[in-house]
Amino acid sequence: MTATPAGPVAERESAAGSGAESVWSGDQLDLDAYLARTGYTGGLDPTAETLRGLHRAHTAAIPFENLEVALEREVRLDLDSVQRKLVTERRGGYCYEQNSLFAAVLERLGFVFTAHGARVRTAGPTLRPITHVLLRVVVDGAEWIADTGFGGPGTLEPVEVRVGTPTWQGGWAYEVAEEAGGVRVLRSLGARGWSDLYAFAPNPLYPVDVVILNHFTSTHPLSRFTGQLVVQRVTPQARYSLVRDELTVTRAGAADGAEERRKVPTGELAEVLESTFGLVLAAADTERLGRLHDPAR
Repeated sequence: MTATPAGPVAERESAAGSGAESVWSGDQLDLDAYLARTGYTGGLDPTAETLRGLHRAHTAAIPFENLEVALEREVRLDLDSVQRKLVTERRGGYCYEQNSLFAAVLERLGFVFTAHGARVRTAGPTLRPITHVLLRVVVDGAEWIADTGFGGPGTLEPVEVRVGTPTWQGGWAYEVAEEAGGVRVLRSLGARGWSDLYAFAPNPLYPVDVVILNHFTSTHPLSRFTGQLVVQRVTPQARYSLVRDELTVTRAGAADGAEERRKVPTGELAEVLESTFGLVLAAADTERLGRLHDPAR
C-alpha cells in the first residue's frame, strides 16, 4: 500500500481501532501529518521494508535537539504535545519525544514492539543510569532495534538483532553484542574500532516510565541536557553535533578519525540551526539560546 495525499489514515484500520489497547496513543496519531512531515511515501503494511523506510524518513527529517530543556521549559510527552512540536511546528526533540512519536506510528500501523530503557556508554565503561529509550520491533520472527532519537551517533535505519553481524548504513557500521543476563549492546564502528553506544536489558518500558526518565533528564542539574544546548543529526555521509558553542562534523570513512570543529559565534547561531539542522526558531527564543550558547555569559 502506498501513502497518497488522499489520506492513508482512511485506507487502513489501526490496531487500536480494531480492539487492541492503545498503549502509545497510536489511535490519536495524525498519520497523514506525520507522513507529510517526514516525506515518507512507501508502504504502510507492518513489514521490515516499511519499518526501514519510516525510520529512515524520520531521522532524515526530524533532528535531535534539547532546546526546550535549554530554554527551561517543560518537555511534555503526551502525543498531542509531541505531534504539535515535532510535526506541526517542524521542530526536533530528544529520545523520549522522538521514540514516543515513532512508537505511536508503529502502533497505529500494527507493528509488534516493546520499549526498553538503555544505559548510554558513549563516555566509556562507567556504569550510568538508564536515561535512554529505544524500541525493539519484531517483524516476521526477526528482531530489530528501532531508535529515531539517539542523535548524532545514532542509526539511520533499524538494526537487525544478529549478534556479531555488522550492518552498514551509508558510511556507518553498527552491530549488536550480547552480555550476561540477556543484555544487548548496540555498537558503532569508528576510526579506532568498535565502541559501545548503549546497553539495554529485556525489561519492557511503558509511557509512564518514560515520563519519570524525562523528568530527570530535563530538570536535574546532573543531566547533560540541562544548562546547555545540544542539537545533532546524522546523514549517510556525516554526523553533525552542536553542543553549546561548538559545532563538530564527523565524516563517514575518515580513516584517521579526524573531526572538523569550530566555534559558532552567538550571532551565527540562528543561521547554523537553520542551515545545518533545519530548525527555525522565534527571534526571542534564539536570543535566549544565544545567551546560554555563549560560554562567556
